[in-house]
Amino acid sequence: MYMVYGWPQVIPLEPGSCPSSQRVVYLKLAGRLLLVVSPSHLELWGSSQHRVRLGKYLRDEKSVREEGENMRAVWSPDAKLIAVLTSAFFLHIYKIKFTDKRIKTGERQPSDLFFASISILLSEQVPFAGKDISVSNIVSDSKTMLMGLSDGCLHSISWKGEFGGAFNFDPHLCDGKDDRLSPHSLGNGLVSGEASAAFACDEKSSTNSAIVQLEFCSRLRLLFVLYSDGHLVVCSVTKKGLKHTESIKAEKRLVSDAVCASAAPEQQILAIGTSRGVVELYDLSQSMSLIRTVSLHDWGYSVEDTGAVSSIAWTPDNSAFAVGWKLRGLSVWSVSGCRLMSTIRQIGLSSASSPKIKPSQDCKYEPLINGTSVIQWDEYGYRLYATEEASCDRILAFSFGKCCLNRGVSGKTYVRQVIYGEDRLLMVQSEDTDELKLLHLKIPVSYIAQNWPVRHVAASPDGKYMAVAGLHGLILYDIRLKKWRVFGDVSQEQKIQCKGLLWLGKIVVICNYIDGSDTYELLFYPRYHLDQSSLLCRKVLLAKPMVMDVYQDYILVSYLPFDVQIFHVKICGELTPSSKPDLELSAVRELSIMTAKSHPAAMRFVPDQHPRECNVNNDSSAGLSDGEPSRCLILRANGELSLLDLVDGRERELTDSVELFWVTCCQSEEKTNLVEEVSWLDYGHRGMQVWYPSLGADPYKQEDFLQLDPELEFDREVYPLGLLPNAGVVVGVSQRMSLSACTEFPCFEPTPQAQTILHCLLRHLLQRDKNEEALRLAQLSAEKPHFSHCLEWLLFTVFDAEISRPNVNKIQNSGHRHLQKVSLLQKSCDLIKNFSEYHDVVVSVARKTDARHWADLFSAAGRSTELFEDCFQRRWYRTAACYILVIAKLEGAAVSQYCALRLLQATLDESLYDLAGELVRFLLRSGREIEQAPTDSEKSSPTLLGYFLFRSSQKNPSLDKSSSFKEQSPHVASVRNILESHASYLMSEKELSKLVAFVKGTQFDVVDFLQRERYGSARLENFASGLELIGQKLQMGVLQSRLDAEFLLAHMCSVKFKEWIVVLATLLRRSDVLYDLFRYDLRLWNAYSMTLQSNPSFGQYNELLEMLEDKLSGTAAEAKTGSVVS
Repeated sequence: MYMVYGWPQVIPLEPGSCPSSQRVVYLKLAGRLLLVVSPSHLELWGSSQHRVRLGKYLRDEKSVREEGENMRAVWSPDAKLIAVLTSAFFLHIYKIKFTDKRIKTGERQPSDLFFASISILLSEQVPFAGKDISVSNIVSDSKTMLMGLSDGCLHSISWKGEFGGAFNFDPHLCDGKDDRLSPHSLGNGLVSGEASAAFACDEKSSTNSAIVQLEFCSRLRLLFVLYSDGHLVVCSVTKKGLKHTESIKAEKRLVSDAVCASAAPEQQILAIGTSRGVVELYDLSQSMSLIRTVSLHDWGYSVEDTGAVSSIAWTPDNSAFAVGWKLRGLSVWSVSGCRLMSTIRQIGLSSASSPKIKPSQDCKYEPLINGTSVIQWDEYGYRLYATEEASCDRILAFSFGKCCLNRGVSGKTYVRQVIYGEDRLLMVQSEDTDELKLLHLKIPVSYIAQNWPVRHVAASPDGKYMAVAGLHGLILYDIRLKKWRVFGDVSQEQKIQCKGLLWLGKIVVICNYIDGSDTYELLFYPRYHLDQSSLLCRKVLLAKPMVMDVYQDYILVSYLPFDVQIFHVKICGELTPSSKPDLELSAVRELSIMTAKSHPAAMRFVPDQHPRECNVNNDSSAGLSDGEPSRCLILRANGELSLLDLVDGRERELTDSVELFWVTCCQSEEKTNLVEEVSWLDYGHRGMQVWYPSLGADPYKQEDFLQLDPELEFDREVYPLGLLPNAGVVVGVSQRMSLSACTEFPCFEPTPQAQTILHCLLRHLLQRDKNEEALRLAQLSAEKPHFSHCLEWLLFTVFDAEISRPNVNKIQNSGHRHLQKVSLLQKSCDLIKNFSEYHDVVVSVARKTDARHWADLFSAAGRSTELFEDCFQRRWYRTAACYILVIAKLEGAAVSQYCALRLLQATLDESLYDLAGELVRFLLRSGREIEQAPTDSEKSSPTLLGYFLFRSSQKNPSLDKSSSFKEQSPHVASVRNILESHASYLMSEKELSKLVAFVKGTQFDVVDFLQRERYGSARLENFASGLELIGQKLQMGVLQSRLDAEFLLAHMCSVKFKEWIVVLATLLRRSDVLYDLFRYDLRLWNAYSMTLQSNPSFGQYNELLEMLEDKLSGTAAEAKTGSVVS
């Protein structure tokens, strides 16, 4: 699959001399060449690692004025001729000729790029010139060009400039065929009545409608003709090509609102862009049935934001396609409907939260903000070139990397998840799955400069080495030492044209193509030395390999049409630099399978997970040597997944619409392989699916584990990249964009994400009564991230399925409990009991379910009071608090009140005042409900459970006199006694910071308490000792302590508690408070001043004393003056 990375590159174009038409007319890539046709000139660029202009042709003003601007263009399949139709209907044919002048790139080795000259061969007016007519785009084969006209006709022209004349289709060719078909499968975007389309051949002809686009697929020999009314006609073309127009037959007509189309011959899918901004995918192999639709509607963007689809371009391997819109933006989608890339910024998934940004805002940093005109992929899929509407001065090039290396002749990545670009590797750093990171690893310039681009990548089974092959040779990367290993002899490197890579333990296997003899061979090199002298074996293959795979000592090679060869590898000696090992390769099995199905895209050995059981009663395994796999999985190009018996050649279809898969059993060398019980996983438009082995009638069982629970699904913008077997997670990757003020465009950043599958594996084992295996798997995972979350989802999914069963089944089952096996819910609880997370998991699941079903849950998990007591004894008070509401529901209000009171006392002793406050509010509310409606005492709102799980964001009602202490009900009195007792303890011990936290957390009425305890626990015996003790308790250098002192001072002032006011105001240096106190009581001032001056430890308050003395003396003088005057 394809993921974008880095900043878009800008390719500047020559300024045009035709301001009337500011758009690129034609953009096409052929091999390593890029052709751009603008209204007044042509440019030829190199599209390899060096994007340089190789040649250009500028039309003079006279030519443009007399013959018109360039309007339509087409490039011949051999890339030698260019045909251009002007606005005045002149046909120009240009010839490209490369010179001997090589382009200098600054590299040591000479470049393979040469300058080119573009010259005009022919300029002639077309026969339909002068008519009021418009022309569609032009398509061609090696001999003939074809263009559509606005009168509904097609016109053919040879590459020699010979005009073949106009023709159209017989409107009755489709009569008698009823092709109104319903979609056979849906994916991203459901097909509604508005989006659905049917094929029909009616009496009406489209000859009166203008032809607006042609699409020609030479491999499928199909011509698609798109009309202005949105109808699309599918035509068959014979082997003779477009030259023989009489052989072009209309087969089907699609009634739709199509505006553009593009075919994928490898997948046999037709993508149709509509005026609604939606792309519809049709299966060309099944009577053009609708597969699915994709659009940005689910991301909050309607057709008013993006406009109609303007262009569609498939990747070279047809596994993804790019979509451009007329008004704004570009996106890339997988065939399954996963959004891989989008230039349009996104905030939310609903239209209400998605940005409706106008171009005048900061959206100027968004590429293609004014719409997309033309898009094209390069020959390897590493670059996507796009031009913007109403712009002909530049081309944007987006860099892409490929991921999921498990197709064709490349190796698999079970330990390392890799995205590879044209000159780099992007490896997922998975040591800590809490935060996956992507490491950019650049290929050494000395290798990639001569062997651009990267063609194949494979990771060694132990994850220590990466093998990378470019155009020639091979290079190895030691991940642990961070060093590269290359061929020492460059001549040996250049003789290797790698067409595929495999790892056989510590041996790298290269599928090499030999130019001279047009043959293919397997080369076996030890990873410690890349040299001809260390070559272990050379094996010539029968033909070009289509698919390869390796498992332990066995190698699978498949050829067209469908021949399979299996080799056994025997190594004599040790694989060390000091020894000379010998490798023997022998063919142990050959199959030739006759089938009409599409060719395989990937094949993987499936090891026998239960060899004894499988081989005892299975005669088909006869003749297999020890360790030789008897089956393999086949993924065909059309997405069909099947299982092949390698002994008798029988093939069993499993599922369809699969994009990729991972065989997980017996594949990882990790000791803690958490997915060993899984046979394989696959991914397609249905999501992720896991397959388990079975000893019953069905050898393999399929389970959609990412479809069962909505919260476990990968987002439709996260594509699965690989597995972490030792962590039990699937690693996905999605696109992120980062903006910078110093760059015009954002940087695209692939971001890895982890999705755990542990709960699915545990559920599978428990369903099959493999309780010990499930326990071992869980113990291996206990230290992994999200382990508690996995246990919670295991219990939740099992319990949700239990309560969702029909009531009839439940009644029947309850009547025969002595005949039943232990329920899956009970087994799940028994499993989770082995871990300390058990109590948290159970109460979390209870919170997610209706209280009506709590009795069923706790009948399996254990009595709520016993679970509460366990938490209480272990001092897990927060978890214990979560059980209070469950106890109230299941055991009654009286029991919950008793438990809550015990817990309140314990939380106060531990200074957990926020939790104590929640308990107080629960106790008071519950008590009032009991008094008001004693018969309904057991009814309680489930929302109360939130009191114990989260802090309240609103201020809770305080325990005022009327609601708490004045009412002498038993419930209120119990709470009052506990709170007052704790407040008295804190005050007597002078734990003032805790007292403040206690008052704030429980809303305790401290004013009423202080008034009653003035001569009790709140009394200060001596000012000097009190000041010293409280100064030690309250560290006034800490901000929080000063805030606590201010809080207490305010309450002491409200009850006029002079002893405390003097102490706290002194600690806070609040001269204003002390002045107001002493100005009317000079005797108190004199005692205060004498105490501070007589104690050397109070010297820090001298400045405060001087300030107070100045104020008081000034006040005394004013009073004296006033008395004299009077």
